[in-house]
Amino acid sequence: MLEIAESPAAGARREVLEETGIEVEVQRLTGVYKNMARGIVALVFRCAPVGGSERTSDESVAVSWMAPEEVTAAMTEAYAVRLLDALSDDAPHVRIHDGRRLIPA
Repeated sequence: MLEIAESPAAGARREVLEETGIEVEVQRLTGVYKNMARGIVALVFRCAPVGGSERTSDESVAVSWMAPEEVTAAMTEAYAVRLLDALSDDAPHVRIHDGRRLIPA
């Protein structure tokens, strides 16, 4: 969640640091994802690590680096697609899901 006076890029940097211990440079918006069941809209950015060290937090149970082919096996479709979209060079994606699976447009 963004703080009141916080830009989306600043919020992404803060959240990644808080949840993973990694400092990042925000590169670009890669997608907008709406969880239709909960009414939550998430903005996802491609970032590059610039410092820090991996650690878990109250909001994360693991921090790991994965190859693209490992992502779909490690998480539900609704979340795996965010990472795969961030790795693509396509324009930002806009997708909807039910919390687990994508909902066709």
